[in-house]
Amino acid sequence: MTDSVVPNPSSSSSSNHPAPLKLRQVFFITGTDTEVGKTVVSCVLLARAKRLGWSAFGVKPITAGCATDTAGKLVSEDAENMHRYSSVDIDPMLRAPIRLPDPISPHLAAAAAGQVLRADRVVGQVRAALSTRADLVIVEGAGGWRVPINARETLADIAKQLQKPVILVIRIRLGCLNHALLTAEAIQHDGLSLAGWVVTILDTDQDADYVSAQIQSLAERLRAPCLGILPFQETLDIEALADLIRLPGEEIAVG
Repeated sequence: MTDSVVPNPSSSSSSNHPAPLKLRQVFFITGTDTEVGKTVVSCVLLARAKRLGWSAFGVKPITAGCATDTAGKLVSEDAENMHRYSSVDIDPMLRAPIRLPDPISPHLAAAAAGQVLRADRVVGQVRAALSTRADLVIVEGAGGWRVPINARETLADIAKQLQKPVILVIRIRLGCLNHALLTAEAIQHDGLSLAGWVVTILDTDQDADYVSAQIQSLAERLRAPCLGILPFQETLDIEALADLIRLPGEEIAVG
């Protein structure tokens, strides 16, 4: 990956002094698909907030595909990863209220576990977590925007009831432009604000010029700021990636 597609952060002074932020900023994290790096982006945003001196924590309302600990309890690895980069400690059941064992679509995972998910109940659990004071809360979705949670509702219904701005994670690969533009259109059609978008590069075999062209195409078409471009890493380093991202309000220019 060439340096040309990695954003050059503005002056480092923003990393050394707390930046102004309204209390209780909450962002819903969605992606163009599953396995696009939503949890990585969530962790990087939390690490960035901590660096700025903001209190912050993350919530994963629905986890489909949980590990089992030595006591036989289901563990949301995504939620635990976010917790590592949070500056506010909340109860494990608040940061990951719904845990399903099978790594499949939430409505199928819930059915396999003998459960029925409902958007209003999920939102109630998220709001319980939001009773904890913090400057920033990251709510990470599962899969993409229209992933079903039951026969009639999708992840979008949870976001719509929460009425929080959305951050879109876009993994650069074939088809991502279509997926990103359709997802952004759906978010805005559902009456929510797209606060920004983050690019993830998770593959090593892509032509750098082609990647740059895709990112430029996104920048020209998405009606929201780019918050960061996260390059491929052989070994994941969240703290290093926190230099390459900005929270809404301190965006990076692309191009």
